[in-house]
Amino acid sequence: MALLPSKSALFWILIVVTPHVTAASGSPRRGMSPADEELIWSARDISFRSKTNSRPQLGAGSEPGDRADPFKVPTLDGEFSYEPGVLNVSLVIHSFTNKSGFLECMWSSESSLSSLFEGLPETTHILFLSLDDSALSDALWMREQLQRAAPLRKEVLTRLHFSPVPVFALGNWIPSVLYNWGCAGHNCGLSQAVFTSDGWKLPIIIKRLDARYDWVMARWKPNSYYLVDAGDGCQPSPSVSGAVAWVSEDNCSFFSKVQNMAKSNASGVLVYALPGNPIQDMNCVEDECFTPLSIPAAMVHQEVSVAQTLHSGQVVNVSFQTTPSPNFFIGIDQQGALAEMGWFLYPSFSFINWQAQWFEFSTNLQTKLQSPAKVVPVFDKVQMQGEKGAVATVELPFDLWDSDTLELDASLSCPGRRDSSCAQWDHTVQLFVCCDQRSPYCNTELGRWITAFRRGIGRWLTDVSPLIPLLDGNKCTFTMKTVPWAMPWIVSLNLRFSLRNQTGGGVEKLRPFRVTSLYSGGNFDKDYNKRYQPMKFLIPSSTKKVELYAVITGHGSDENGCGEFCVTSHHFLVNAVHNNTLIFDSAGTALGCTKRVKDGAVPNEHGTWLYGRGGWCDGLQVNPWRTDLTTQLNMSASESNAVVYFGLFDGRDPNPAQQPGYIIMSSFLIFYK
Repeated sequence: MALLPSKSALFWILIVVTPHVTAASGSPRRGMSPADEELIWSARDISFRSKTNSRPQLGAGSEPGDRADPFKVPTLDGEFSYEPGVLNVSLVIHSFTNKSGFLECMWSSESSLSSLFEGLPETTHILFLSLDDSALSDALWMREQLQRAAPLRKEVLTRLHFSPVPVFALGNWIPSVLYNWGCAGHNCGLSQAVFTSDGWKLPIIIKRLDARYDWVMARWKPNSYYLVDAGDGCQPSPSVSGAVAWVSEDNCSFFSKVQNMAKSNASGVLVYALPGNPIQDMNCVEDECFTPLSIPAAMVHQEVSVAQTLHSGQVVNVSFQTTPSPNFFIGIDQQGALAEMGWFLYPSFSFINWQAQWFEFSTNLQTKLQSPAKVVPVFDKVQMQGEKGAVATVELPFDLWDSDTLELDASLSCPGRRDSSCAQWDHTVQLFVCCDQRSPYCNTELGRWITAFRRGIGRWLTDVSPLIPLLDGNKCTFTMKTVPWAMPWIVSLNLRFSLRNQTGGGVEKLRPFRVTSLYSGGNFDKDYNKRYQPMKFLIPSSTKKVELYAVITGHGSDENGCGEFCVTSHHFLVNAVHNNTLIFDSAGTALGCTKRVKDGAVPNEHGTWLYGRGGWCDGLQVNPWRTDLTTQLNMSASESNAVVYFGLFDGRDPNPAQQPGYIIMSSFLIFYK
């Protein structure tokens, strides 16, 4: 017969209160002015009226992509009113709670606060809410923190709105979405440390923020550990073997503390903040990041009862849990559609800023798609998976041949409407075309994209006009695919034909009429450049212009991070004189791909999406590299020209000591007349 727990065990109630802290002084939140006190009574009255007049609009089943209903929210400065399509703005809604170590760090870090103002689009507004009864003091504190962080960005502050009414009393659809999109992941959910000791009647549960070593996080196991006081952790300590080390934050770096405790065979590390200090983001710095650390670590506030019990020599055990919470972040794009905000890798307002930039990109893309064009649908929400991928045969109308511009309108979405249904990892997606099985152009790459890691947004417009001659038939088969083991993606693709270059002003209109394939890639090893020999070619008669067109990306990783994370250069030497060079100089940089969000790189993905890469970014099209070679060539139809390709790492032929990376390349000469 199973034993039932006692009644008291079934109905434990634990209230944990921790003070807000400011990043400047580390002291508790400041006292309120008489005006603020008056606001308290106003907020209480608003809260009471909201509770008694609540009429949520959007249902519990609301999903990303659904249209947001209008709403009004009281703010410290009056009222914020939102109506889709009227303001023509995107809106980010952030719900704060002091029960989250992640949010405490985000709001107390100077670099985090200032990052909100670095490139935030003018069309973005942010509504700050609180999930707690302390909504008024939370709103005042949040406003103060951001005002202090933006002394020179007063204009941005006019687009920030702080509500003194707690989420549970708003009386609109926002609570429904926050709770139904709730999660227990990285930047939502309440990460907690649970302490127990024989002398206590109840466990002590406090918030924690797990450490990261660059982007990697060692995970806590679902065990109960002994807790051992290891002082400041700046020296190895044999006493912590098999236990979780309890160390103070001072005297040496977080990395040194974790490394010392790892050398001492500790099972993990809990670093506690000194009194009055906020929880901080524990991460490696510069060269530290090249040293792997295998044990988990977290930062917490110092808990007096824990410290006293350890000091008295009694046993303290600790375990780790994550309690699901309402979502802390949701968005509404400029078209009025609800949107998830993705995964915040670390506690920083940068991630809000990047999502806002993507909303701006998406709106600009919608505007471009309204421009006149002859649209040929290829895929309409077709599943892409396996060896075959997505395949469609379409007829091309005859009148398309008057066009001089071809753009690929492509999108990748997921089997479900939530990001959680999306495929893991980043994979190369390629589009191949074949209009005539006998044509030398059959199964030539027409476009390339990179999938986003666990995010369901992504739409791009890629100009591939020089490749129009590949469509050398009235019926063409298009194949879009990625690696066969990837999880499924839902693809859509339209071909957009238009006439952009008009004759006038004495400028001659040129059209591509022939494509000649050049070089492909391969393993980026010591034999990489030995594979390539000079190619001689003649200029077709009536040619007015010759262009080099290449799509190049680096993948894989040897000891130098090549070819994904190393700086490589790609050279096309024409007639042994003219060196046309493409350099991937942002590869391996910490935030290289965040700078491409404005170009369509999907923000706030899982994994390492932030890092610069060899010619690509997660969740982005690969833009063709185009160079006019006309002046480098002998344009006589009777004289030959020559071109040769080679790729270098650090100015030399690649020569990796371990498994090499590889280059995916399609390159062509384009002839215009």
